[in-house]
Amino acid sequence: MNMVKPIQTVAALTLLCACTVGPDYVRPTATPVMPAAYKETNGWRPARPRDEAIKGKWWVGYNDPQLSALEDRVVVSNQNVIGAEAQFRQARALLQAARAGYFPTATVGASATNSRNSATTNGGLFAPNNSITDFRLPVDLSWEADIWGRIRRGVEASRAGAQASGADLAALRLSTQASLAQAYFQMRALDSQRQLLDATVEAYQKSLELTRNRYASGVAAKSDVLQAETQLKGTQAQAIDLGVQRAQLEHAIALLIGEPASSFSLATAPLTASPPLIPTGVPSQLLERRPDIAAAERRMAAANAQIGVAEAAWYPSLALSASGGLESTSLSKWLTWPSRFWAVGPSISETLFDGGLRKAQDAQARAAYDAEVAAYRQTVLTGFQEVEDNLAALRILEQEARVQEETVAAARQSLTITGNQYKAGVVSYLNVLVAQTAELSNELTAIGIQGRRMVASVLLIKALGGGWDASSLPAGDDLEKGK
Repeated sequence: MNMVKPIQTVAALTLLCACTVGPDYVRPTATPVMPAAYKETNGWRPARPRDEAIKGKWWVGYNDPQLSALEDRVVVSNQNVIGAEAQFRQARALLQAARAGYFPTATVGASATNSRNSATTNGGLFAPNNSITDFRLPVDLSWEADIWGRIRRGVEASRAGAQASGADLAALRLSTQASLAQAYFQMRALDSQRQLLDATVEAYQKSLELTRNRYASGVAAKSDVLQAETQLKGTQAQAIDLGVQRAQLEHAIALLIGEPASSFSLATAPLTASPPLIPTGVPSQLLERRPDIAAAERRMAAANAQIGVAEAAWYPSLALSASGGLESTSLSKWLTWPSRFWAVGPSISETLFDGGLRKAQDAQARAAYDAEVAAYRQTVLTGFQEVEDNLAALRILEQEARVQEETVAAARQSLTITGNQYKAGVVSYLNVLVAQTAELSNELTAIGIQGRRMVASVLLIKALGGGWDASSLPAGDDLEKGK
């Protein structure tokens, strides 16, 4: 009981003096000037009021069941996503480890030690028995008082780090889903081109037969037949060459859904989808929508808390320890009440000289924070760039697609007229070849533009966060309890 009052006094002083050193976190400005609107939205078709936000399963807006089925497999089968989820669980466990510093450490053990005193020490030579056996059953308690907030800042840093890891998981999931959609639409564009080339090959075969008949009748020259054969074989080679790109895209999709490329295949189907209307919002909302920006911001908060950890090292540390148990030199008396022992008391320590270690650690923590601020701002600027890039791409490609449709229509009409003129003997077969080449080239270009529009729409959705929101960050009791 004589030790209770001193311990109470120490505890009271600890609570009174406890403070948290280091700067409290305040989010820095993302950019010198936050734009009010995206520059490239000029001429952009805004989404209807009911589509004011991108939904979580954003790919459903493309109305492609095959794409939706593949996207659903990404979260459960992609190995990179699974690895990121494990890293998030690791970060969450590190938070639990940091929180353990709030509580005392208790250890218990048992030992039996046999020892003999030196015969040359006082009492050793004439002692009736130089050998002694000591039986101990101690319980030790130790607790470091977090006077300066070192542990609190460590927990703060670990919590922000776990949230950053959670945002990294969301960013990787979004990136993988977007990569899958890009590969899928590129493959469908190739399927459309292959379908066009196959149909063109059939048309060229008929044209070749017509030319051969005209040559047999003495109406056409041998050169016309050779030119028709050359064009047919060249088109067949184009169709075959598309198989390389399609196979590689199919293999890429297999990798993204966690399946061996040798056992995965997708049936051929033309590209029929159109880019959906995508709500862009305002630039300031991008800070809350993109998981990579949220991850950079949380790392900035973690680095700020580490400054407090470094500063706490300049102050003295206070520890409370207690031990007690049973000790005896007789096994029969070891577990009896008279064999009890105990010790309790506080200790305080301060580092007087460390060769500049603490100063260097403080400078390192502040430099790390400055680096994270720069990384955060760079991530924000990159996000703005990606949105503007894909807004411009969608707007310009939409205009190009309209012009290209008119070009295709004109090329088809030109081919029809030139073919009739050739049959009438008004023009040479070279004119037909030129018209056929122009028509095929413009058809392929139109399909390519459509594929690029689909990819640009996916990239815009990704740049806008894919329906993610900062409120999705793990926080509070769910994060700390490991739920």
